[in-house]
Amino acid sequence: MSGTLPNTFRAAVVEKPGKGVAYGAKPEEVEPVKFTIKDVPLQPPRHGQVLVKVIASGICGSDVHILNGAVGAKFPHVSGHEIIGQVAAIPETEDHWKIGDRVGGGWHGGHCHFCKQCKRGKFTLCENEAVNGVTEWGGLAEYVLLRREALVAVPTDVDPATYAPILCAGVTVFNSLRNVGVKAGGIVAVAGVGGLGHLAVQYASKMGYKVIAIARDPSKRDETLKFGAAQYIDSSKDAVEELNKVGGADCIIVTANSGPLMTKLQAGLAKDGTLLTISLVGPASFDTNTLVTQRYTVRGWPSGSSIDSEEAIDFAKNFGVHCVVQKFSLDQIQEAYDIVDSGKIRYRSVVVM
Repeated sequence: MSGTLPNTFRAAVVEKPGKGVAYGAKPEEVEPVKFTIKDVPLQPPRHGQVLVKVIASGICGSDVHILNGAVGAKFPHVSGHEIIGQVAAIPETEDHWKIGDRVGGGWHGGHCHFCKQCKRGKFTLCENEAVNGVTEWGGLAEYVLLRREALVAVPTDVDPATYAPILCAGVTVFNSLRNVGVKAGGIVAVAGVGGLGHLAVQYASKMGYKVIAIARDPSKRDETLKFGAAQYIDSSKDAVEELNKVGGADCIIVTANSGPLMTKLQAGLAKDGTLLTISLVGPASFDTNTLVTQRYTVRGWPSGSSIDSEEAIDFAKNFGVHCVVQKFSLDQIQEAYDIVDSGKIRYRSVVVM
């Protein structure tokens, strides 16, 4: 343990879940998510835990789901699963992590080691998975307790604010792309160029794919091409027609929050292509006739384990993947969240302590 810790720390606490129209509330029942900065008692880490002093914590689109009560978090709650900080205290039993280590915590917050999925090495599918900012309090606070087996080693020569989103958005696109089975040189279309999408364009182009970006904001066209896209398609036009002009995409990775768009884009796949969704859009329908006859695959991918995150960070560092962020202080947490909830954030929102 460290002897210089405070008795309390500041945390962005949400007392009760919001009630949004997208989550079943009628217009007259809408209650926005409200944050309160509170001093909460600092608990020492128990066996299997590490206390981390937070440096930066991103706000993800899934935090909107979480704080509207859609994921099962208990309230009062502290969200945040894109965390980079420094180890501040360890229990006497800790034999790996040391005080002062630069570490991170992503969506995957821990696993049991004993269920079937863990025994197969599929830790993010653990039947007893802990999720930072969902089953546990998250990183929108000055300190956070994280489980040792899910901690991510973070280099000290990277900017915590721009690398924090790599621990969710970055590892999700990186991990899904490298597991989808498309060979280098294949066509990958990225639907939606926001927080997830701008990273997907960069990772995909650096991994050797020809990237076609599909987005509705024409002001992002030039940026998207600089991110590595070979072509930009305005989604207000017929994106499927444009994709079919090049023979269809081997993979379409959907980062946009639109079930109808996902359904429509199936027709833009090449034969034997994959529609890969990493966006939580709820129900979507698919044409099973072409699914069968064209050998299409529809699949999703959830985040990644600690080694996946470390490899996503290394790839970003070595190949120049850059997350574009807007920074806020902890006292600006309401603004930092609202800009994500409203869809007005250009790419990623990050709280810096």
